[in-house]
Amino acid sequence: MTEEGFENSPGEVQAAGLDAETIGELRQIAARYPQARSALLPMLHLVQSVQGQVTPTGIETCADMLGLTAAEVAAVATFYTMYKRRPVGDYHVGVCTNTLCAVMGGDVIFERLKEHLDVGNDEITDDGRITLEHVECNAACDFAPVMMVNWEFMDNMTPESAVELVDTLRSGAEVRSTRGPRICTWREAERVLAGFPDDLADEGPAAGPETLVGLQIARERGWRAPDPKHAQQSAQHSTRGEQ
Repeated sequence: MTEEGFENSPGEVQAAGLDAETIGELRQIAARYPQARSALLPMLHLVQSVQGQVTPTGIETCADMLGLTAAEVAAVATFYTMYKRRPVGDYHVGVCTNTLCAVMGGDVIFERLKEHLDVGNDEITDDGRITLEHVECNAACDFAPVMMVNWEFMDNMTPESAVELVDTLRSGAEVRSTRGPRICTWREAERVLAGFPDDLADEGPAAGPETLVGLQIARERGWRAPDPKHAQQSAQHSTRGEQ
């Protein structure tokens, strides 16, 4: 364990720091924003894509580049759960255990996977392939219980299908998300979150039938969203009437 509670694993982190190519890409990200400090979130994702976690080296580099203190950068890195202070496996497997998913079986899935993989929450398997974590709502309640692999949806899961999924991931076979592209590695996904597309965004369906039911009903009944200008005028009229 190092300073600031950041854990390093031998062979996983470039102790000497970030290479010249990564430094150049960090500068490229910073240049996208009118205020450079706004680039911190994608910059931290890029650090993770290279070093497998947010390291003290990554924190210092981002701080120096953005004119921030290391404490300010560390505060961000420790606030958001997508930034990891310990090495992450090739596949980050998140099991939603929020209310609806839990009721539909999310808790059972999570317990089965902990037992099957012999890990606890936010721990990595011995082979370095899987990191397991229980996560909060994935905004996919219509497909509960939901899992995510490197932030791609795996819908309507069961304990059995969850075990099959992680075994397939560990074997190296291709896995496709339910409503999205084929699953890439966690580091590759982090690079996308840093703002470097992998051209997989249009692979697979973007929405399932359950998500589109409301839209279908609205079209069948001729429902439309209010015109913004009309809604604003109605609100102003109502306010004047109350006065």
